[in-house]
Amino acid sequence: MKRNIAVIFGGRSSEHEVSCMSAANIIGWIDKSKWNIIPIGITKDGRWLNTEKLEDIKSGNWVNSSVTAELSPDATRKSVIVTEPSGEVTDVPVDVIFPALHGKWGEDGTIQGLFEMSGIPYVGCGVLSSAVCMDKLYTKLIVDSIADEAGVRQASFVGIREYEARDMNAVCNKVEAVLSYPVFVKPSRSGSSCGVTKALDRFQLIEGIEKALEIDSKVLIEEFILGHEVECAVFGGGAEKPIASGVGEILAAAEFYDYDAKYNNPDSVTVIDPDLPGGAAEAIRRAAVRIFNALDCYGLARVDFFVKDTGEVIFNEINTLPGFTAISMYPKLWEARGVAPTELVEKLIDNAFERYQAE
Repeated sequence: MKRNIAVIFGGRSSEHEVSCMSAANIIGWIDKSKWNIIPIGITKDGRWLNTEKLEDIKSGNWVNSSVTAELSPDATRKSVIVTEPSGEVTDVPVDVIFPALHGKWGEDGTIQGLFEMSGIPYVGCGVLSSAVCMDKLYTKLIVDSIADEAGVRQASFVGIREYEARDMNAVCNKVEAVLSYPVFVKPSRSGSSCGVTKALDRFQLIEGIEKALEIDSKVLIEEFILGHEVECAVFGGGAEKPIASGVGEILAAAEFYDYDAKYNNPDSVTVIDPDLPGGAAEAIRRAAVRIFNALDCYGLARVDFFVKDTGEVIFNEINTLPGFTAISMYPKLWEARGVAPTELVEKLIDNAFERYQAE
């Protein structure tokens, strides 16, 4: 007998479109002989809609659906409440949830809290790890405590809160006391490199902070690292001991790998298992698993690093719901290790049930 899987996508974050691309691939990779798929899209203004056609997700027409589908927080129901335009309401049982949501309200612990309340197993990290890993500043504070054990360091950084920006001269003095230009300026809670800028001087630093504050109330300013930008995929958790994939290197078409370079510039490419200086690949794989464990991750995560020409490995950030688009590194890295996307999706679903049964 087939079971029901809800795939939730879209969302209110700046990564809405990327999420839809990820969902289309995930739905395409789910074994239809085992699963009835319930696609649920969240519009940019927060409406939950049911769509039946994969083509509508790809085209964006799903936002015109007149059928709503809202996850019930009632753990005795374990269902999605589907409402037809006629007003007819149906409780559709859900056995497991696969969130394909990126960014705020998708991988920051908020919707994971709703999943926990619903009592339905779900793919990916829990509330705490999702929230901590989404917040780059707090991620760094935790990774600082295990950096020596993990065998990596991380870029020097300064955190700025919105209220501090009322005195931008004091903010600049604070940054310049710790870091030298150039620096990177990032919203603390954002993904897909949204709102990230490179500042060469004080004027650009102020511009970058103002831009980042449009996305989040906290800003992270980091030391500029010149080196290879690489990523490593981690899978597992619970009884499934976390394992790391190989390493992928990003060759950005732009000066750095911002949102436009990722998704709109065809000249940006990724290289699987690149030749890195100093045999850094194994150090990256070990560090990725240690960081995954330290941040209480579960299911999946992509851990990003820099590698200097000396072979030094520097932790950059972690993503607990990495993309599943055609260019996304997470599925590519596992495919290079012989795990096809269809198998990867099935393993992630199995892993969700394993955690639920263990609890």
